[in-house]
Amino acid sequence: MSNLIPSLETFAKGTAATAAGLGTLGMGLLYYGQNFLIYPSAFPAGARENVPVPSDYSIPYTDLELTTPDDVKIRAFLLLQRPVLNMNETPIEWDGQSDEEFAATRPTVLMFHGNGGNHGHRIPLGKIFFGRMRCNVLMLSYRGYGHSEGTPSEKGLQIDAQTVLDYVHAHPQLAKTPIILYGQSIGGAVAIDLVYRNPKAVRALIVENTFMSLPRLIPSAMPWLGPFSFLCHQKWESYLKAPKLPRELPVLMLGGARDDVVPRSQMQELWAIIRNRGSDAARNRKPPAGGRPSASASASSSSSGRTEEDEEEGEGGPEPDDPKAPPRVIHHGVNTYIEFAAGTHSQCCFFFFFFLVTQTLNLFACGR
Repeated sequence: MSNLIPSLETFAKGTAATAAGLGTLGMGLLYYGQNFLIYPSAFPAGARENVPVPSDYSIPYTDLELTTPDDVKIRAFLLLQRPVLNMNETPIEWDGQSDEEFAATRPTVLMFHGNGGNHGHRIPLGKIFFGRMRCNVLMLSYRGYGHSEGTPSEKGLQIDAQTVLDYVHAHPQLAKTPIILYGQSIGGAVAIDLVYRNPKAVRALIVENTFMSLPRLIPSAMPWLGPFSFLCHQKWESYLKAPKLPRELPVLMLGGARDDVVPRSQMQELWAIIRNRGSDAARNRKPPAGGRPSASASASSSSSGRTEEDEEEGEGGPEPDDPKAPPRVIHHGVNTYIEFAAGTHSQCCFFFFFFLVTQTLNLFACGR
């Protein structure tokens, strides 16, 4: 009978071997398969083949095919303003200009989507920028998304974003317009990186439910891979780039207390960095080993990222379990942080339009 019962030593060896095997599998999956986890371009099903178009929403548009410097063809929609759109748009005064002249007087929004779907799935949001706010809109599918060629990666998405910005700079009408970047989730990291690389080219930045860096996000977004987050080579280190953005750049941050992908603490920490950028502490801050921001990133701030210089509207911050609470609005100089109690990962920008979009974007367009 004793021969049928594994010894403690045998059991321990088996357990260790199993743990080692699972650990090796997890490490291999994260290191070699992380691009498939981070950029699920085929989700939802059919996202590579089925791309909605603006005409489905009665929006006039141009279907663009842009070639990147590394010879990848990416697809984008250009929604160019004109005085009359015939789509229940916000009326606007104009002085008899041609369509091209009118487009040159309006801001241009570059939209960078999250890591799922394609640019066609963001048309309802683009329609608000276009029809309600009367902005020119350029929205793209990154390489490997929708009908764009290639395979997504951090370097590849950076090239795609720069290609779109270069297109705008070369466009006869858009080159004359103030440029506003909007990025959601990983698109927020794309937008922050683009401003970081082109500090004089962008008039304002809007980010929605984005993160400090991908290695810091993995433990909450993919807990089972948390112990191996040090292997993540797709960094998107926004917390290192945000302190170097122009101090005079207006930044609007939109967060959702009910975001189940990006913890609200990541937006609050990033807000603390955005708010303090340009200060001596921000300029002198060096990232410690392990890629985590130092404690000075939150110096003189509370856990919610506030300082005594902040101006807050309302009765205080909403708690995650109180979805009916009013949005929390914090102003700091040219920067604004808005947190919606009922906001989930991809809803905050829609909430924003219903609350404060007109006043805020008018300030952005004026460069104030």
